[in-house]
Amino acid sequence: MEKQFTIKNPQGIHARPAGAIMKKAAEFAGEQITIEFNGRKVSAKSITGVLTLGMKAGDTVTVSAEGEKAAEAVEAVGAVIESVLD
Repeated sequence: MEKQFTIKNPQGIHARPAGAIMKKAAEFAGEQITIEFNGRKVSAKSITGVLTLGMKAGDTVTVSAEGEKAAEAVEAVGAVIESVLD
Protein backbone atom coordinates (compact mmCIF):
# COMPACT_ATOMS: atom_id res chain seq x y z
CA MET A 1 0.00 0.00 0.00
CA GLU A 2 1.37 3.40 -0.94
CA LYS A 3 0.03 6.90 -1.45
CA GLN A 4 1.43 10.36 -2.19
CA PHE A 5 1.08 13.33 0.15
CA THR A 6 2.09 16.99 -0.11
CA ILE A 7 3.97 18.91 2.59
CA LYS A 8 1.72 21.81 3.63
CA ASN A 9 3.71 23.15 6.59
CA PRO A 10 5.30 26.48 5.45
CA GLN A 11 8.48 25.59 7.39
CA GLY A 12 8.67 22.11 5.86
CA ILE A 13 9.41 19.06 7.97
CA HIS A 14 11.66 20.15 10.82
CA ALA A 15 12.17 18.53 14.26
CA ARG A 16 8.65 18.96 15.66
CA PRO A 17 6.70 17.62 12.64
CA ALA A 18 9.30 14.87 12.17
CA GLY A 19 8.72 13.83 15.79
CA ALA A 20 4.96 13.80 15.21
CA ILE A 21 5.43 11.61 12.10
CA MET A 22 7.63 9.20 14.06
CA LYS A 23 5.16 8.99 16.96
CA LYS A 24 2.23 8.29 14.63
CA ALA A 25 4.22 5.64 12.75
CA ALA A 26 5.26 4.01 16.05
CA GLU A 27 1.57 3.43 16.86
CA PHE A 28 1.64 0.78 14.11
CA ALA A 29 4.15 -1.60 15.69
CA GLY A 30 3.49 -4.48 13.29
CA GLU A 31 3.82 -2.43 10.11
CA GLN A 32 6.89 -1.38 8.18
CA ILE A 33 6.25 2.24 7.14
CA THR A 34 8.53 4.17 4.82
CA ILE A 35 8.67 7.68 3.36
CA GLU A 36 10.23 8.17 -0.06
CA PHE A 37 11.42 11.52 -1.41
CA ASN A 38 13.90 12.35 -4.19
CA GLY A 39 14.79 8.69 -4.67
CA ARG A 40 15.61 8.14 -0.98
CA LYS A 41 13.52 5.90 1.25
CA VAL A 42 13.63 6.01 5.07
CA SER A 43 11.68 4.48 7.93
CA ALA A 44 8.88 6.73 9.16
CA LYS A 45 9.73 5.44 12.64
CA SER A 46 13.17 7.11 12.54
CA ILE A 47 13.17 10.84 13.36
CA THR A 48 16.73 11.11 12.05
CA GLY A 49 15.77 9.41 8.80
CA VAL A 50 12.74 11.66 8.33
CA LEU A 51 14.83 14.80 8.97
CA THR A 52 17.55 13.75 6.50
CA LEU A 53 15.03 13.85 3.63
CA GLY A 54 14.90 17.66 3.88
CA MET A 55 11.24 17.91 2.90
CA LYS A 56 10.00 21.46 2.27
CA ALA A 57 6.57 23.04 1.75
CA GLY A 58 5.06 21.94 -1.54
CA ASP A 59 7.15 18.78 -1.84
CA THR A 60 5.32 15.56 -2.67
CA VAL A 61 6.37 12.40 -0.84
CA THR A 62 5.29 8.77 -1.06
CA VAL A 63 4.30 6.94 2.12
CA SER A 64 4.21 3.16 1.89
CA ALA A 65 3.48 0.43 4.40
CA GLU A 66 3.42 -3.33 4.67
CA GLY A 67 1.49 -5.30 7.25
CA GLU A 68 -2.00 -6.04 8.50
CA LYS A 69 -2.93 -2.37 9.02
CA ALA A 70 -0.92 -0.98 6.07
CA ALA A 71 -3.74 1.15 4.60
CA GLU A 72 -4.61 2.64 7.99
CA ALA A 73 -0.92 3.35 8.70
CA VAL A 74 -0.40 5.12 5.36
CA GLU A 75 -3.44 7.35 5.91
CA ALA A 76 -2.49 8.16 9.52
CA VAL A 77 1.13 9.06 8.72
CA GLY A 78 0.02 10.96 5.60
CA ALA A 79 -2.41 13.03 7.67
CA VAL A 80 0.46 14.11 9.93
CA ILE A 81 2.65 14.91 6.90
CA GLU A 82 -0.09 17.14 5.46
CA SER A 83 -0.86 18.86 8.77
CA VAL A 84 0.63 22.22 9.72
CA LEU A 85 2.61 22.02 12.96
CA ASP A 86 4.64 24.90 14.35
